[in-house]
Amino acid sequence: MNKNFGQNYLIDKNKRDQVIKFGNINRNDTVLEIGSGIGTLTIELAKKAKKVIAVEQDFKICDILVERLAKEEIDNVEVINADAVKVEFPKFNKIVSNLPYQISSPITFKFLDYNFDLAVLMYQKEFASRMNGKVGSKDYSRLSAMLYFKCEVDKLTDVSCESFIPKPKVDSTVISLTPKELKINPDEFKIYSNFTKALFQHRNKKIKNALIDSRHIICNLDKKEIKTRLNDVTDEKLNEFFKKRVTLLAPEDILYVSLKVNPIISD
Repeated sequence: MNKNFGQNYLIDKNKRDQVIKFGNINRNDTVLEIGSGIGTLTIELAKKAKKVIAVEQDFKICDILVERLAKEEIDNVEVINADAVKVEFPKFNKIVSNLPYQISSPITFKFLDYNFDLAVLMYQKEFASRMNGKVGSKDYSRLSAMLYFKCEVDKLTDVSCESFIPKPKVDSTVISLTPKELKINPDEFKIYSNFTKALFQHRNKKIKNALIDSRHIICNLDKKEIKTRLNDVTDEKLNEFFKKRVTLLAPEDILYVSLKVNPIISD
């Protein structure tokens, strides 16, 4: 196994079956699996789904998976040997994955760019807690702020570290993501996304200072110019938000700040 790829294979049959059951897979589903490994989930998913798209970065493990699929006479699995963070995914409608720990954040943000019906995903327990972090808590993060407008996040079950080989140092949690109807238009969400990224790089700073320090993410202004423009703001509500720390702003408040500030700092 390659430690660089964060390979921890689920060997607990009961948990495997539980994860698959959460996905409610049927013959109309095309299921995306990230980090398919040697096929622990893949083979069982393929028995229930119309098709499985299995993405695995380790070419040696991919070869094993292909051999196993051939031996089992399973022909509805498309194996993609690639970095899941970088590759474009074929069309799918569900995601079921025991995600490699080290790509949890970028791959989750990537999922938000795709349309899907349901995702059942296994994460490190601590990471999963941040996905549904409440405003003002230590778990409130860019991740929870982004998911807020996009998906319902539900905890399904915890999975002990004893359920894997090699055994990781932490327990895991299975989460479901169910897309919401987006209440803001895509252009507004893109602005919100950039501002959320900028703000949470300085989560303990006040809003105005966080925007100034992360100006390279949201505009092309130098420090002096963005500071001048933000200091000239006359919107009382916006100025009140400027005085608050990032972690105390609800997603709706971040959206308000984003849409008000963006035209102010645009060239």
